[in-house]
Amino acid sequence: MNNHFFHLVKHSPWPILTAFNLINLVTSLAKLILTFFFFFFFFFIIATSLIMFQWWRDVTRESLYEGTRSLKVNYMISSGMIFFIISEIWLFISFFWMYFYYSLSPDMAMGSIWPPYKIVQMSFMDIPLLNTLILLMSGFFVTWSHYNLTMNKFQNSKISLAMSISLGVYFMTIQGYEYLNSSFSFNDSVFGNSFFILTGFHGVHVAIGIIFLTIMMIQLVKSKFSSVTLYGLEYSIWYWHFVDLVWLCLYLSVYWWGM
Repeated sequence: MNNHFFHLVKHSPWPILTAFNLINLVTSLAKLILTFFFFFFFFFIIATSLIMFQWWRDVTRESLYEGTRSLKVNYMISSGMIFFIISEIWLFISFFWMYFYYSLSPDMAMGSIWPPYKIVQMSFMDIPLLNTLILLMSGFFVTWSHYNLTMNKFQNSKISLAMSISLGVYFMTIQGYEYLNSSFSFNDSVFGNSFFILTGFHGVHVAIGIIFLTIMMIQLVKSKFSSVTLYGLEYSIWYWHFVDLVWLCLYLSVYWWGM
């Protein structure tokens, strides 16, 4: 038994494997953009997902079966999640900064107009608005799932969380349809660069959020939550609402104002 309130982490292969896989994932993404070669990108997505699954498995074992989660440890994990989301916010601020820098002062190469000449604009009342409504509904259902869990309504909580995950997958499907039917590509000036970087990175975060919520769904089905031990679910909800907020900013600035 420990004589302190803190968790001394055991040796684990998952951090270094995650780091190597993320490096390879970014490299394969660059190769995908330049050569349209998909194999390595999807291979490292699958590998990273498997590593994340096993890392979450170990974290769950530590908290449920090994008793390593004191109040101080939970407080520090919550603080770490908050700082992680803040770092993600600053990542997107840098992307929005790039977008507004080029859109507010387009140079001569783009004809001094934004969007550039011959770029067919998307209507913000079409697919983007539908995606906005879908993501907001998904955020509502994940919050409703949390509320039902605090009220010990486990079946309602499972249904609401499943609805939230399904809407997230639906969002990704429609986003892919929008990419396939877009009149411009990543190589169409800085407009195409900034559009696909912003929406693409947001899509990656939606995919991570879906994986996060799916892990929480598995935990919920296995009855590993109670009305007082909801830390993992609450962290996933924080992350999902962060994704919602980024999309709202993206919709208003890129689709509504920028188009």
